[in-house]
Amino acid sequence: MTGAFAGGCRSLCEAVRALPAGEVQSFFVAPRGTVRDFFAGIGEVIDAWGMSQIDHTHYNYYRGLRWLVPLRELAFLPATLMVLYRAHRRWKSVDLIHVNEITGVVPWLIARRLFKAPVVVHVRSVVRNDAGSQRTRWINSLLRDKADAVIAIDETVRGSLPPELAVDVIHNSFSHAAPKDTDRRFADRLSLKPGSFKVGFVGNLLRVKGIFELVEAAHLTREQGIDVEFIIVGGDAGRSDTLWSRLLNRLKLGQDVGSEVRAKIAEYGLEDRVHMAGFTADVAQAYACMDVLCFPSHYDAPGRPIFEAAFLKIPSIVAVRKPTSDTLVDGVTGLAVPPRDAAALAKAIAGLAADRGRAAQMGAAAHELAVSNFLPEPNSMKLLALYRRVLAQATESEKPGETRASGAHP
Repeated sequence: MTGAFAGGCRSLCEAVRALPAGEVQSFFVAPRGTVRDFFAGIGEVIDAWGMSQIDHTHYNYYRGLRWLVPLRELAFLPATLMVLYRAHRRWKSVDLIHVNEITGVVPWLIARRLFKAPVVVHVRSVVRNDAGSQRTRWINSLLRDKADAVIAIDETVRGSLPPELAVDVIHNSFSHAAPKDTDRRFADRLSLKPGSFKVGFVGNLLRVKGIFELVEAAHLTREQGIDVEFIIVGGDAGRSDTLWSRLLNRLKLGQDVGSEVRAKIAEYGLEDRVHMAGFTADVAQAYACMDVLCFPSHYDAPGRPIFEAAFLKIPSIVAVRKPTSDTLVDGVTGLAVPPRDAAALAKAIAGLAADRGRAAQMGAAAHELAVSNFLPEPNSMKLLALYRRVLAQATESEKPGETRASGAHP
C-alpha cells in the first residue's frame, strides 16, 4: 500500500523470500516507488500512480482536517482500478490474494471481485477500536465476511482487533546478516566520536515516527551535558521541500518533514551530534554503530526496527504505553516511554548512557527475544501453513461444477 520501501514492504519481502523454493509464485501490485526494485527480485510487479486506501488505524483515522485525506484516495481510485484490471488481464487467475495492510480496503474488495479468490489481510497497524464508531463496525464486518484469514504482526495489533475474530499472529521477520568489515566505513563517514553514547533511529522521516521528539531529546541531553550522539537512518518517503508538501504539513495532513527536521537541527545547533545518514538498504551496518535504538513513534506500538536492532544485541527505547512480552519486556529487553514525550525519551537515553552495562544486558535479552519470535524461516512456514489452510477451506466450500482459479497470490 506504499511506494516507499518502508517496514511493511521489507517484512513482506523477507517473508516471501524465506518461503520454500517452488511452493509459492508471487506477483505484486504496488504504488510506484522504491518498492518496485525490491519486489522485482522475488516476483513480477505491476505498479500504479497511486493506490486508494481507507485509513481507520488508531493514529490516522479521519477526524477534523484529516477528512480532507479521502479526497486524495478518491483521486487515486482510477489508478487503483486500472492497475488491478491490468493485473487481471496479465495474470488471468490467482489462488490467493494477500493484502499487505488493513488500509488496503479498496484494492482488497476490487481484487476479490476480479480474481474471485480468497483473501488474506495482513494487519500491521494498531486499528482504532471504538465500538461506537460506524467505521469500526464496518471494518470489523469486512474482516469477518470478506476476508478468509487475518494476520496480526504482534499481540499489540491483535489486541486492537475484535476478540471474537479469528486472527493468526505471525511476527515480522528480519534477515540478520552481520555487518561486513568493509561496512565500517559507515561509521567513518559520520565522523562519530569515540566514547560517546550512540543513539539510533531507523525509519522514514515522518512526523508520525516521532522524529521531532527525537530531535527535542537530542537538544535536552545536550543541555544536560550528556555525551550522546544521534544517528538518523532514513529519508523522506516523498518530497518535503515542495509548496504542496509544506502546505499539507502546515495543515498537519502531511508527514514528509525532512526539510523541517534539518531546519530544527540547525536551529538547535545540533549538527555536531545529530547525524543524518540517509537511506541504506543494508541496515546492519547502521545498527552496528548504535548503543541503543529509539522508536519514538506516535502509533503507541512497537515497530520493525526494534527487533532488527535486537538481532545485533542492541536494546530499544520504545514509545508504547502497554508493551506486550512478545515484542518488548520493559526494563529487560529495553525501555518503554509514553508516546510524544520528548522529556521522558531524553530521561531514558540519559539513564542508559550513564549505565552502559545495563544497556548491554538489555541488548543480550533483546537478542534472545528476537531469536524466539522473528527469524524468517519459522515465520514464513507459519505463513505457508496459513495459505494452505485458506486454500483447503476455499476448496471445501466450492459448489459442484465450479472451477478454482490457479496461479499465485499478488
